Amino acid sequence: MPHLHESKIKFLEEMANHIRTDVIESVVNAGSGHIAGPLGMADVFTALYFHILRHDPKNPDWPDRDRLVLSNGHICPVRYAAMARAGYFPIEELKTLRKFGTRLQGHPHRTMLPGVETTSGPLGSGLSQAVGMAISAKMDAKKINVYCLMSDGEQGCGQTWEAAMLAGKLKLDNLTALIDRNNIQIDGMTEDIMPLEPLRQKYEAFGWHVLEINGHSFEEIVNAYETAHAIYEKPVVIIAHTIPGKGVDFMEFSYPWHSKAFKPNEAKESLHQLRTLQGKITSEHE
Repeated sequence: MPHLHESKIKFLEEMANHIRTDVIESVVNAGSGHIAGPLGMADVFTALYFHILRHDPKNPDWPDRDRLVLSNGHICPVRYAAMARAGYFPIEELKTLRKFGTRLQGHPHRTMLPGVETTSGPLGSGLSQAVGMAISAKMDAKKINVYCLMSDGEQGCGQTWEAAMLAGKLKLDNLTALIDRNNIQIDGMTEDIMPLEPLRQKYEAFGWHVLEINGHSFEEIVNAYETAHAIYEKPVVIIAHTIPGKGVDFMEFSYPWHSKAFKPNEAKESLHQLRTLQGKITSEHE
C-alpha cells in the first residue's frame, strides 16, 4: 500500500466529495434509492478504490486482484460512483441507476457489472461469502486480501455471527471486515431496534482483532487497513464510526433518509451543500 501523503489526502477528500455529488444526482435521476448510507460511506469507498485496493479497472477479472464484498448492497450508489470515478465504466452511466435493463441495479448484480464480486440482497450474507473467498485463497496459496463491508443493522442477522465464528476458528488473517457504525437502520436507531453494544467485545470473543476508527478520516481509514495487513492468525474487523447523510446537514443522523425520495427543493439544497462544502466555498455550478 503506498504512503498516504498530504497531497494524496487532499485528492481523496476532493474525490469523496465528487462521489457524494454523484450519489445525489444518480438517486435523484432514478427517483428512488438509498441516500444516507452511501453519503456516510463515501470516504471509505474513496480510500478503498483510490488507495487501498489492489485492482485494475481495465482488467476487472485480474486473478490477483483483492476481493471486495459489499454485504449491505442497498448502499450501492456509492460503490457505483466510486467505480465510475476509478474507470470501471463511464461516469455518464450513473444516470441509469435503477432503470430497466441497466447494469446499475438497486442491488449489485455480479454477472451484469464487471468488477462486482457478489450479487447482494438479503442482509447478513456478505460475510459468509467473504469467508468462503478467504478460505479459497488460502487453499490456493494466493496472496490476496478479502475485504467485506457490512452495515451495523445487519449485525442482528444470525448468519453474520455464524460466519464470524468460522472465520475466527480458521484464523483467516487474509480477511478484513468493516462495519459501517452509523447507528441507523430503516425503521429507527439501532440501539432502539436491536441493541448491538458491546459490539467490539462480541467480535473479540469470536476470535477477531478489532479496530475502531473515525470513518471520515482518511488517515485513520488507511492506517486501520495497514494494521489489518500486519495482524497474523486472526481476521480483523474495523468498526468505522460514520455520520449517515454526511455532507448534507438535514440528512445527518436522520434515519428516515435511510431510503427516501427527494423533493425538488431537497435535491437542490443537497447538491448546493456538497458543492459549496456547506457554504464554505463558492460553487462553479451556481
